[in-house]
Amino acid sequence: MKVMGRPIRLLSVVAACLAIWITALSLGASTTLAVGFDNRPSTENSLGLQVKSAILIEAESGQVLYEVNPDQPLPIASMTKLMTEYIVLEEISSGRLSWDQPVTVSPEAADTHPSESQIYLAAGDQHTVKELYLAMAVGSANDATKALATVIAGSLQAFIAKMEETADKLGLDSAVFTSVTGFEDTTVMSASDVGKLARIILLEHPEFLEFSSMQSYKFRERDKDPMININYMLGSNVNVPSFKSLAYEGVDGMKTGFINAAGYNFTGTVKRGDMRYISVVMDTSTKNTRFYETAKLYNYAFATFEKKTVLPPKSVVETIETVKIKKGVQKSIPVVTEKDITFMVQKGVEPEIAMTKSELTPESELVAPIAAGTKVGTVTYTYKDKLTGNDLNYTVNLITAEEAEKAGWFKLFFRAIGEFFANLFNSILDLF
Repeated sequence: MKVMGRPIRLLSVVAACLAIWITALSLGASTTLAVGFDNRPSTENSLGLQVKSAILIEAESGQVLYEVNPDQPLPIASMTKLMTEYIVLEEISSGRLSWDQPVTVSPEAADTHPSESQIYLAAGDQHTVKELYLAMAVGSANDATKALATVIAGSLQAFIAKMEETADKLGLDSAVFTSVTGFEDTTVMSASDVGKLARIILLEHPEFLEFSSMQSYKFRERDKDPMININYMLGSNVNVPSFKSLAYEGVDGMKTGFINAAGYNFTGTVKRGDMRYISVVMDTSTKNTRFYETAKLYNYAFATFEKKTVLPPKSVVETIETVKIKKGVQKSIPVVTEKDITFMVQKGVEPEIAMTKSELTPESELVAPIAAGTKVGTVTYTYKDKLTGNDLNYTVNLITAEEAEKAGWFKLFFRAIGEFFANLFNSILDLF
């Protein structure tokens, strides 16, 4: 769904204005100052976001709630580390790497330009995977990122190839990786794909938030000061005087980024109650503007949307209460939905949601015995989103509600005879 060039409905305008007004109240005069100094060109949008690209996603379903120029590949700077962080977590979950495994810093990792964010590693230093991961997640340390990349793949170039391969596997079609840190402006991705990657991390590796939510981390005992998390929006920063004005309740991740070609970027996530959102803003003008624009998205989300469950898990779908099977004690078996069907809908508006498609496994392939919980088809519900004008589809599996036992040979024999004569009788009737 594109934001530009589309007629905006009255309800959308009201919701957008309300979100901007709430943001202005919550952030005060500092927001106005930040926007006033924004000299980078931004893409026109109904929320007035000073960004070139942005997206807002409901984390559980992946439903896109708002977007600005979401598919244009842009430099992502240190948000590149989201892919590096994901690969490290994959290596750990597969057993090929462990948190307490010592890593010897390679010359490649130690050879980090002075202008890059770093923890000043020297070739031959030894630190654990966890220590380096924290330096990457909290302090955005490029040398720590390179150290992890080389221990996994043997060299930075080999790890970049692994990043490209992983992007293909995850369906991140816009992604082009030329470095493990994003320091080069040739590493690009669209806001849509960055949001997709962030969602994959949260769904597959929720432990990531333990790292991204840390306010600070002291890498070495001898270090005078700890690294400070550059994500100033962390909800826990409400008690930190220098970040209090930027803290946003419920924010616990994920990654900032900046190089001149990219502007100031931020991929964030916020959770309140059972609602979690993921946001991406790209190419803003200042360090703080990216957080102000993210706050606009979150205020809009919390003020505008609620969850609407069409069917809870294990529900019977009207018109598809059973499916026919072969060689069972019964000729059919009851089916239910495997999971719930839930959409994010506009508050106070009755949504238009209807079942639009169903597919069932052919009877010839459903032969008893059949275990309870066996997939036997799918059902699709469609929600007409009045805010965007888009149709959103959600497909869920249909599964057997109980076990289907195989009938004995005697029962099957007489059933076959009955079916034979029934078919014969029907054939005779067709002659007249």
